[in-house]
Amino acid sequence: MKKIISWLIILGSINIILLVLGFIFFIPRKKLKIKKSEFLEIIKNQSLYILIIIGVAIFHLIEVNIIEPHLIGNDFTDIVRNFEGDLVYWFSQYWTDALVYFFVIMYIAVYPFTLWFSPLYFLLTNDIKAMKTFAYGLFLIYIIALPFYLFLPITNVYTYYNLSSALEHTIPSVEGFFYSTTTINNCLPSLHTAMTILIAYSVSLTNNKKLTYFSYFTVITIIISVIYLSIHWITDVITGVILSLGIIIILRKILKE
Repeated sequence: MKKIISWLIILGSINIILLVLGFIFFIPRKKLKIKKSEFLEIIKNQSLYILIIIGVAIFHLIEVNIIEPHLIGNDFTDIVRNFEGDLVYWFSQYWTDALVYFFVIMYIAVYPFTLWFSPLYFLLTNDIKAMKTFAYGLFLIYIIALPFYLFLPITNVYTYYNLSSALEHTIPSVEGFFYSTTTINNCLPSLHTAMTILIAYSVSLTNNKKLTYFSYFTVITIIISVIYLSIHWITDVITGVILSLGIIIILRKILKE
């Protein structure tokens, strides 16, 4: 518990720094000049989407920490490994410190930042279409992925091969915090992949070029990181891409103006 609290403080500090940088580089100054009454009206208009996002986050924590530990099921990782072979394992044999540090920071710090900064940006700029797309997309992705996590568990690559964790090697004791928000077998489909694609699409609706390019950069680096750090199987990433693109296609039809 002490380690979790320590890392909450550390990662919280990192996110505060990222927030300041986000306000400097991504949010136009005129968007910050909002009166209190206007901001309260914006929150009122977007309250449904805010509740959806908070609800999914809370249920995910309940699933990881309460529901899943009481479920006893078979592990299906051997099926994926027999299909893919040792390709992802091969990457772990060629780790370099610089790349490992970079991808770990992207995975453990920048990805969570994009998860909450994007809806905050939609809120501050009163972009209802982008917020609606993100909220509905988050809900649908999680609802579809949940049965796989509960009944088709796939163990992450480094645990399956009994490798040293790149996360733990780079940031000692961080896994105690990390696995309070997920489990070693919530792999297929890859939520990191699905969510970064959804975020990038939602941000692209705002016409904010800087934030859009940053979101595209995050998609690319996160997909590379989950493979390079031997966290996800390639099958996890492919299913994450298919899931996210499928949801985006559905949302474009439903939310078409």
